[in-house]
Amino acid sequence: MALTVPPPRSSPDADDWTRWYERELGWATAGGAPVRLLTGLRFDVLELPADAGHAALRRLGRTGPVALAGQRMGLLVAAGSADELPGLLDWLEWGGIALDLTAFGTGGRITAPAPPCWAAGSPGAALWLRPPEPRQEVEPALPALVGFGNRGGDVPDLARLVDVAATECHRARLARARTGLLTGRPAAQPLAFS
Repeated sequence: MALTVPPPRSSPDADDWTRWYERELGWATAGGAPVRLLTGLRFDVLELPADAGHAALRRLGRTGPVALAGQRMGLLVAAGSADELPGLLDWLEWGGIALDLTAFGTGGRITAPAPPCWAAGSPGAALWLRPPEPRQEVEPALPALVGFGNRGGDVPDLARLVDVAATECHRARLARARTGLLTGRPAAQPLAFS
């Protein structure tokens, strides 16, 4: 009697992830390993240090999808928002201040986190903190520049999101400077928080 042994289960590969993002969400990808999501088509990404991002998420409550890759956090926002970031920062009176807040829009790419239905990859790999919902339109729930205040529901508008993110980036930078992480030595004079 021959024993039937099932083939070993393999972990999802880059092609599986690519198919999931393209079929389930309709997002464009750049194949290969690691899979990259193209920005500027269905969404843009605001990227900031993870410590500042966690503080911003506590203040904001709901947002669109949020990814974490190492020590950087990416908040998905409406396509075209990356172009608005410099003007918004100036309007919110953050222009000229080093914030470590960047945006990826048309032509940009981010590392694709493991799809929510699969276990994350290796330690330190990108993962979803707030995953997108498959088979649902993600774009209507993304923060966008549509006026002041909330645009309905409980997703913040882009101006509020950028203001909170800039504030938390600034606070995190001051905290790192205070503890000497930024310069390698303790600051000679205490710094005030805004």
